[in-house]
Amino acid sequence: MTELVLNWGIPFVALIAAGLVAGFAAGIFGIGGGFIVVPALLIVLPLFGGDKAQLAHVAIGTSAATIIITSIRSLHSHARRGAVEFPILWSWAPWLILGDAVGVVLAGRIDGHVLTMIFAVGVGLMSLLFLLPRLADRKLGDDMPGMAPRVAIAGGLGTFSSLLGIGGGTIAIMVMTLHGRSIHRAIATASGVGALIAIPSAIGFVLIGLREAGLPWGSLGYVNLPATAVITSMSVLTAPLGVAAAHGMSALPLRRIFGVYLIFISIVMFSNSMRM
Repeated sequence: MTELVLNWGIPFVALIAAGLVAGFAAGIFGIGGGFIVVPALLIVLPLFGGDKAQLAHVAIGTSAATIIITSIRSLHSHARRGAVEFPILWSWAPWLILGDAVGVVLAGRIDGHVLTMIFAVGVGLMSLLFLLPRLADRKLGDDMPGMAPRVAIAGGLGTFSSLLGIGGGTIAIMVMTLHGRSIHRAIATASGVGALIAIPSAIGFVLIGLREAGLPWGSLGYVNLPATAVITSMSVLTAPLGVAAAHGMSALPLRRIFGVYLIFISIVMFSNSMRM
């Protein structure tokens, strides 16, 4: 009995904690929570059994599935405060989804080691956006990019985010603040980007993983259902708290704290990739 509690109790406690943190981060930073969920899953999933080589794909696919619920919950809370710019969101939607499809196809052709390295590099680079305030203070104009740059930015964002199992909010926030939107409105609108990317991404990871062998217990393709259920049941509780914090606190200290966290996660992921 004690061994059973240790084998299954500890993993689920870790997933509960990841869900609580991911939900709060999604609300306060406009992200999908993948930065928290993917590292947690890479730690927990080995306890669910399966082939070690499949873990990175399952972690990223499962992260995408959790982002759907977490982002929608966060978007709803921001929308109740009138902070979401839906016209921007809808104008980006087709290109986000198209880029997302490209990313899923690429993910099916890249091994877990490379995916983990991509995640580590991406997280490390994104930390600079939070640690160097001058980047956030720069302004390129008052209007959002036109059609051609919009297709390039949104399409690239969809591809990059689906490869990493994240919601893509960080890049969306950077683009919006560079074009005259306040950090609060950028965070609110970016929370919807996560859902637009995560829905087709999660479906894609299910499909490309359906015939794969050696998946962890409870997996449907590259999406682990028990982990998804535990994480999202917690994230929906804390996402509104993160939204309240985002609208009630100064952004600069939060950027720096999160930037330090991203550097830590980048180091952990590099370490994991070296052991794969």
